[in-house]
Amino acid sequence: MTPTAASLAQPSALPIISYTSRRTFFGNLGWSKKKKTPEASIPVDHLRDEYLKKKKPSTSGLVRGDLASSSIFEDEEVAGPKPAALKDGGGQAIIARNPAIMAAALDPDPSSRQRWERKMVIREITRRGRLSKSEVIKKSERVLVSKSHNFQTSVKKLMRLAQQVAGKTVEEAIVQMRFSKKKAARDVRGHLEHARNEAIVRRGMGLGKVKGEGSGFHPVKIVTKDGKRVKVSDPTNLYIEQAWVGKGDYGITPDHRARGQINMMQNPSTRKYSRCRPEGGV
Repeated sequence: MTPTAASLAQPSALPIISYTSRRTFFGNLGWSKKKKTPEASIPVDHLRDEYLKKKKPSTSGLVRGDLASSSIFEDEEVAGPKPAALKDGGGQAIIARNPAIMAAALDPDPSSRQRWERKMVIREITRRGRLSKSEVIKKSERVLVSKSHNFQTSVKKLMRLAQQVAGKTVEEAIVQMRFSKKKAARDVRGHLEHARNEAIVRRGMGLGKVKGEGSGFHPVKIVTKDGKRVKVSDPTNLYIEQAWVGKGDYGITPDHRARGQINMMQNPSTRKYSRCRPEGGV
């Protein structure tokens, strides 16, 4: 086969290599490469040769920010010198920052910000320093919100236990979970014990009466969330104000089926949240 003009004009033409199969007594060992004399020679790349001639090798070695001799990017000598304005830095003057442009990002709606500040000043003057009911409760009462780990159960099943402990004291809720027949009651009991210990250590709740404190407290009767009347004799006794549940992470378990098929099952998990408060707000 004689090379044609079209084959020589292609820059990416490669020598043709033949592949032969080798068989032995033990069977076919695969394909082996056997090089033969290339039938078509690689054409000369004149553009590459001209570029290498123009590119002079650096004798002083590499400098920080310089390009290596084997780099595909052109040097300044090949690409041409830079304009004098860019070298001296006098071509473009440094523009000072405009405060109006900066305010577009820092204060995009100044009128709304001024109205909000005016509203806050009017509210402080009207109240004359007095706090709202919710602010007084937050300052006078100690509250702890505890989140449990993931329980291997569904939201619908755990919701029944959350409704059962809501509004009860922590000790009474622990007793309810101790004698419950539900599978998740054991995990809920452990979470309540952890929330009680966390409230005692972190917030100082449930420590009982201290000398000089609570001497003027008289037993009162309160109505819980479920409508039950409870007599409060110790204002530091902890109770569960709210209890709710939420979805957790999903686990994946392979389910091996017939004919080698595998289905991936999603195992749901649920988290429980509890908000504890002292009965007397201490």
